[in-house]
Order: sequence, then C-alpha cells, then structure tokens
Amino acid sequence: MDDSGKAYWSATLGLLTKILIIWFLVSFGAGILFAPMLNNIMLGGYPLGFWFAQQGSIYIFIALIFWYKAAMDKIDRQFDVHEE
Repeated sequence: MDDSGKAYWSATLGLLTKILIIWFLVSFGAGILFAPMLNNIMLGGYPLGFWFAQQGSIYIFIALIFWYKAAMDKIDRQFDVHEE
C-alpha cells in the first residue's frame, strides 16, 4: 500500500475512533455510568439520565450517522477516491 492509501486509512480510522468514543460515552456513559448524576437534571419532566437511556442516545446516534457521511465524503474528496 502506498503512502496515500495509508494516509486515507489513517484518516478513516481516526474518524471511526472519534465516532465510537462518542457512541460509548452517550450509550454506556450517559445511559448507565453517569445516569445518577444526570438524573438530578430534569428534561421535559423526566430525569436526564433516563431521557438519554430512552431517547437521547437515539438522537445522538442519528446525528453521528449524518456526521459520518459528511466526514467520509470530505475524506474521500481529500484523497480523490470519491464517486460522482
């Protein structure tokens, strides 16, 4: 694999690492680990920890999908491997 290919995969893996860290913090962190602290904050009449476990994480996951698509398009164009 040439240097361009290695740089492309490095950028791709960097993006995936960031997304997985956010996914972990939102799903496991906000929904389980930090739920007791977050439950002191109310959102729409529900404790924030409960809200993250039930609905908030879904919104974040959908936002991650759109962010991934936009970021991968940018990486693909940067390394000239995009599709028209």
